[in-house]
Amino acid sequence: MTRFVTKLAAATAAFAFASVPGLASAQTVQAVDEKTGPVSFANVASVRIGNSGSLITETQRSPLTPGQSKLSPDRTIVPRDEERATFGDKWDINLGRYGAQSPYPAGIASRDHNVIAALQQTTVPTAVAESNYALIDNGHGGAKPADNTVLVLEGAKSAVDCSSPGKATSSTSAAKIWVRDENGELKPSGSSGVDVKGLKLGPPSFVKNENVDKSRTTSDLTVSRVTAFDQLIRQNGWRNGDVTAVAGWKLDIVTHVRDEAGKDLREARTTIVLGGVSCAIPKNFVAKPAGGTGPGAAPAQPAVPGTVPAGGIPPQAADSTRTVVGLGLLGGGIVIGAAAMLLYRRRKPAPVREK
Repeated sequence: MTRFVTKLAAATAAFAFASVPGLASAQTVQAVDEKTGPVSFANVASVRIGNSGSLITETQRSPLTPGQSKLSPDRTIVPRDEERATFGDKWDINLGRYGAQSPYPAGIASRDHNVIAALQQTTVPTAVAESNYALIDNGHGGAKPADNTVLVLEGAKSAVDCSSPGKATSSTSAAKIWVRDENGELKPSGSSGVDVKGLKLGPPSFVKNENVDKSRTTSDLTVSRVTAFDQLIRQNGWRNGDVTAVAGWKLDIVTHVRDEAGKDLREARTTIVLGGVSCAIPKNFVAKPAGGTGPGAAPAQPAVPGTVPAGGIPPQAADSTRTVVGLGLLGGGIVIGAAAMLLYRRRKPAPVREK
């Protein structure tokens, strides 16, 4: 197992980088270079609050030998209780699986996400993030989760594949994007992106003694595809390379917090990346010949059962390609530079319109 530790700028945390032992055709596979070799990353959901605080959930990193790292299905929502101090107490992001009460429109079944960073037997790095996502505003005060859902990405998938310097591919898709309209109904709004003004969505957190009128407070929402490495919300250990492919969905939200007179009290800016993935290879990368047991995303042996605690992997025999379940670049959500939760800026009232 290979490890290294990096320090975050505003907080100290240990990141576990795991190499999954594996053999191809009964011969030991040489590990790729940890710092410059082919690598992939996958993250289910991360949030930037204003310009000074971030909440980054468990990030999967491809192993140094053929295999994969997969996010534990136990991560079903953002934020967890211990993450609310940074994320705020008014919003939730459901990650596909739900219990008795669904936050989704009728007909969307509960499902587990599939978030994997893999190194194939050919040493080609790949990553995928598949799930349904629901942005829930608990400030709505609805009787059940679905009453408070303002945005849904149904059948969302982001994937990357870095086969060669001349063939690094990425894709970001969704079956449907649902947005709550001015009449309070969740309705399909296409599948390629969203640009909405005046959405009935309050801020992720309120300021003490703030005289907010929920009926006058609105948000401008843009949903677009991730197209650049710097658009990902990531920690220091998440690196690019000479050739890098990225994918994912990016939500840019500007909330106009207003009082009963319609006066703008402040502006809250939030950026969310759902299903952020990337792969990177050096400029001289050449994939190994195919043959072995197949890609890292389809190991010969079943996944390690249960949830692997952050920072370690369970004992395992070095006789096959393995899957590490729930072992991420960092374990659990991590707060980076959370000295402030929201960016406030006074501004003149602007007309609310929907595109």
